[in-house]
Amino acid sequence: MKNYKKTKLACYLGFITQAVAANFAPLLFLKFHTDYNISLGNIAMISTSFFFTQLLVDLFCAKYVDKIGYRVCIVASEVCSAAGLVGLAFLPEIIPSPFIGIIISVILYAIGSGLIEVLGSPIMEACPFENKEATMSLLHSFYCWGAVGTILVSTVFFLLFGIGNWKWLAVIFALIPAINIINFATCPIESLVEEGQGMGIRKLFSNPMFLIAIVMMVCSGASELAMAQWASAYAESALGFSKAVGDIAGPCMFAVTMGISRVLFGKAGDKMKLNRFMIGSGILCFVCYLLASFSENPIIGLAGCIVCGFSVGIMWPGTISISSKAFPTGGTAMFALLAMAGDLGGSIGPAIVGRGADMFGGSIHVGMRIGLLFPITLCFMLFLFNIMNNNANKQKWNL
Repeated sequence: MKNYKKTKLACYLGFITQAVAANFAPLLFLKFHTDYNISLGNIAMISTSFFFTQLLVDLFCAKYVDKIGYRVCIVASEVCSAAGLVGLAFLPEIIPSPFIGIIISVILYAIGSGLIEVLGSPIMEACPFENKEATMSLLHSFYCWGAVGTILVSTVFFLLFGIGNWKWLAVIFALIPAINIINFATCPIESLVEEGQGMGIRKLFSNPMFLIAIVMMVCSGASELAMAQWASAYAESALGFSKAVGDIAGPCMFAVTMGISRVLFGKAGDKMKLNRFMIGSGILCFVCYLLASFSENPIIGLAGCIVCGFSVGIMWPGTISISSKAFPTGGTAMFALLAMAGDLGGSIGPAIVGRGADMFGGSIHVGMRIGLLFPITLCFMLFLFNIMNNNANKQKWNL
């Protein structure tokens, strides 16, 4: 008997690793600015380099992963993640330009993060677990718990040992992917489709339903990251909370409610209809953006921001699940392209909200109103996908 529980554990730790990679360095931006005399403009390039590298990795996976093999690529993801986190601690001191040392480290663990993001879902999908939709939702919840854990562990560590010892914490976090190298090297890994039988990029993009799924992923990423990345600033400037309260009540609580949504469906998914849960979540997301955009009451506005995490929780894994059902031979290319679309949405969503706020005197309320476009489009595309999918199923039955 193959031990698929070990595969599940490896995927869980992989998503926690991805959360560490995405959330640890931003906690140190001001430290980098003061210690290494890096301009704020260059500091902003750190996040840009991370997300741009992930997009390139998504494209790479769509074309080459099937030829290289899942196991080699997923083990490489953990090696790159561990090397990048350790490099973050030491390269800025070794290389003459600390900024270049940081960028090299970020690119390294962004490669690992991108590979995990693309391969974790199909590896889990290929395992013979019951209720794949619930399993997928539970898998993605570990990113949320990883994000919460990264923020809380870092906060406690800095309080106890001082932020000056952040390099030790980077090495400690690197132990997670380092240990997980063994898990991925030895756990059973199955293929979703036979070699050479998966749908290619051109065939996927020729299907209107897949194009709708791509738009859904863009809107899912935009709806999630636009609120998550502006949550702290929104709580501080628009609602009048302190910086410390804004950080905890904003991005941290957002991640908690997003994780709760994914665990809820992961544990009770066999009693729920995924499509209905996603439609309800999309409507709730729209309501949350309305509250954050128009409410002058700080408590109501903050509630909209926090509950938005719950509303977007199912969107990313849910879109992957319904796409897997609609395109059973989509293969790695499908997962890679969906991940790329989600990353693209996560990149442009916060930028659109920020640019909208700048155009109207720095009002984040106005920026959030522009962000209403994301859940509106997401709900419309979800309705359209369901209609087309139902019609396609009826045609199969008639045949």
